[in-house]
Amino acid sequence: MISTTAVPASSERGSLRSPVAWGVVVGVLQAASPLAFFWVDSATVYALGLAVIAAVYIGFAVADGRRHVLAVEMVVAATFVVVAAAAVSGPAWLIVAGLAGHGVKDMWQHRTGFVSGTRWWPPFCAAVDFVAAALIAVAIVAGVPFLS
Repeated sequence: MISTTAVPASSERGSLRSPVAWGVVVGVLQAASPLAFFWVDSATVYALGLAVIAAVYIGFAVADGRRHVLAVEMVVAATFVVVAAAAVSGPAWLIVAGLAGHGVKDMWQHRTGFVSGTRWWPPFCAAVDFVAAALIAVAIVAGVPFLS
């Protein structure tokens, strides 16, 4: 039997603690990802990661179905791809800026709901972005080389 009792919006939405916690885990893995691709410069590995992270919203925009959402998300993703490309041979701080910028974009997305159907994704992705950006910033300050 299905209940017809109204469910408060707060309990229906559930907690975002789990997506954020998993975002922290994935952010640590993202920061450590050059270890898995030891034959590639860290800057290149991070740049590829940034480009992939940014492009995920294109898929969400396609699922959303509104043309203006798709157009905006394509421009945003292209901007992050340009930052990633510049970071391959530029200063490593571009990766930190790109990840932090994407985290801010995630927070905006979560607040506005611009792309429909992404309730848990923006908090997850913001956690990934901010954790990876912070760990990479620490590595830069510690003198870890990003180019060979």
